[in-house]
Amino acid sequence: MKILILCTGNSCRSQMAEGFLKSFDQQLEVVSAGTAPSGQVHPKAIKAMTEKGIDISQNQPEPVEKYLSQDFDYVITVCGGAKESCPVFDGNVKHQKHIGFDDPAEATGAEEEVMSVFRRVRDEIENKFQLFYKEKLAPEVK
Repeated sequence: MKILILCTGNSCRSQMAEGFLKSFDQQLEVVSAGTAPSGQVHPKAIKAMTEKGIDISQNQPEPVEKYLSQDFDYVITVCGGAKESCPVFDGNVKHQKHIGFDDPAEATGAEEEVMSVFRRVRDEIENKFQLFYKEKLAPEVK
């Protein structure tokens, strides 16, 4: 089962979703990319995921163009920008799905206020992707 998680910057939401899906089932082949990738994974996304025991510190934002000719079982957008500008894939994509989340990188305020937004979005990603995994992926993988 091959899955691409797509976001605009590929620095927060898509990286967290990739980390969770990989933690749910190591048989899944999961990658993430951005329509306009950032220079690095957001440090607060790394910190939030570390709190859940998932290390995404070695991940790098990737351009979606790297994956356009590949086949995927699912291409999942996690932000409105990526959904609107989702490119046409030359490869075979069996399912396209949108599971949207707020962008924690836009949070402002004191350090702890910003981290609380990252934690909230992280937990929403975990819950929605766990449900998606149980309902859609697990029956197909087994």
